[in-house]
Amino acid sequence: MAFEPAPWPRRLRSQEWYAGNGRDTIYHRGWMKNQGYPHDLFDGRPIIGILNTWSDLTPCNGHLRELAEKVKAGIWEAGGFPVEVPVFSASENTFRPTAMMFRNLAAMSIEEQMRGQPIDGAVLLVGCDKTTPSLLMAAASTDLPSIVVTGGPMLNGYFRGERVGSGTHLWKFSEAVKAGEMTQDEFLEAEESMSRSSGTCNTMGTASTMASMAEALGMALSGNAAIPAVDSRRRVIAQMSGRRIVQMVKDDLKPSDIMTKQAFENAIRTNGAIGGSTNAVIHMLAIAGRVGVDLTLDDWDRCGRDVATIVNLMPSGAYLMEEFFYAGGLPVVLKRLGEGGQLHKTALTVSGQTIWDEVKDVRNWNEDVILPLSKALTQQGGIAVVRGNLAPQGAVLKPSAATPQLLKHRGRAVVFEDIDDYKARINDEALDIDESCVMVLKNCGPKGYPGMAEVGNMGLPPKVLRKGITDMVRISDARMSGTAYGTVVLHTSPEAAAGGPLAVVRTGDMIELDVEARRLHLDIPDAQLAARLQAWAPSHAQVDSGYLWMHQQHVQGADTGADLDFLKGCRGSPVGKDSH
Repeated sequence: MAFEPAPWPRRLRSQEWYAGNGRDTIYHRGWMKNQGYPHDLFDGRPIIGILNTWSDLTPCNGHLRELAEKVKAGIWEAGGFPVEVPVFSASENTFRPTAMMFRNLAAMSIEEQMRGQPIDGAVLLVGCDKTTPSLLMAAASTDLPSIVVTGGPMLNGYFRGERVGSGTHLWKFSEAVKAGEMTQDEFLEAEESMSRSSGTCNTMGTASTMASMAEALGMALSGNAAIPAVDSRRRVIAQMSGRRIVQMVKDDLKPSDIMTKQAFENAIRTNGAIGGSTNAVIHMLAIAGRVGVDLTLDDWDRCGRDVATIVNLMPSGAYLMEEFFYAGGLPVVLKRLGEGGQLHKTALTVSGQTIWDEVKDVRNWNEDVILPLSKALTQQGGIAVVRGNLAPQGAVLKPSAATPQLLKHRGRAVVFEDIDDYKARINDEALDIDESCVMVLKNCGPKGYPGMAEVGNMGLPPKVLRKGITDMVRISDARMSGTAYGTVVLHTSPEAAAGGPLAVVRTGDMIELDVEARRLHLDIPDAQLAARLQAWAPSHAQVDSGYLWMHQQHVQGADTGADLDFLKGCRGSPVGKDSH
């Protein structure tokens, strides 16, 4: 894709704060000098904001302060002026009711920081699940030159000789305890081996998926996604990104130049090839909505349907992110897509080169980790979008993590009205359920939870687990962790709390799932469904103040990205009136 760099030198937006000798300029510049900055640093060189999502309560990002120093070094080397800015860090590990509740709040606050402060470009220093999309959403809305640097995955976990994938084995071991196959003491012993270094999840969970999405979009330097957090090469790419963002500002290379419809289609196909998280769907829809690209669930289904899953990583496969990096990482996957005619090769990246120029010469160093097409985990690995009278606006499922036999299934619904109802009843031996049933969970969507928590991968009842059954069809308006697995239908839209058909499903109803036909059907007469919807009244908790109220009033459906309605679109980065 042709890109014409802007002329340099030219006056940058930061000079509206720092250029000249007027009272307000001296006010802004003088206060900055109390940090010991020499006068000539305010000479018009690019000022780069390092937007750092470090927090002690975001353990995935706990090493980002160290990484920020490498970014600063690169900015100084390239003749820029780095300023580190702490920003809202929506931690998956700690935030209740769910970090997803605060993705939009983080994006809103960071957008205003980017627009309202004297920066000419930004390094988005991210890692934990929601930090990557929230900062990309903010960058898309301001359209300031920006580059993503992720913190990288943690090292492999090991327990008694077995690879332990963060998240994936948490669900696996928890179910094993319920089934009587593992003791609680063994579970606690395994806990010590799950997170043994700095970094994000070592599986292809949401953090690694979104790092891959940033690279596939062209918003990160090639190879960024898979480098382990503690590997020295993670520090090198941070420093190189610092150098690169200075030139991006000089060239005026913006997110809107990079995140085009072709770039999003590349990312969707990449998600299928890596067996990426279903959460990527909701985040990419939101990012596209901010940059002004018309991206829909239909695009996800169209672009992903014929993509083979070739990355053999948990939860779909056997290995972890460390091995993925050693095999060659995401560039090998992008090259494979390009060779198969599934990559828009001319899509621009933050390097200033096309995505194909970046990856055409890379090699695959381990074909057990990045598989040949003939040995793909599944030949149709993209996110499947199913529709029908139970999900008129769509629902999603990850075929690569599902049980093949369950992808076409008809079963009796066992309904849980909300997460509390599920928790109260799931372990009851008297619960009328078996492995042929379809578990249905309501009121866990963007409005209903509120915030759309990762509870869609409902644990199975103990009496089913004791039979050796590890998967059942599960349907909800919730999300699930990217580290989770199973035949789980998610993001059902409209959600129950908005009066979608999911709200009126009753225990005993028959439900049909046919992933190949992209169909999800509640087997009751149309007139009966209409009568139930007519009689429906909301049962989810209503919030009457604070950010939760604003979220509940303004959040849109999962099918369009669950952004707040008033935040969609690009508002640019005009310099506001002075503060004095």
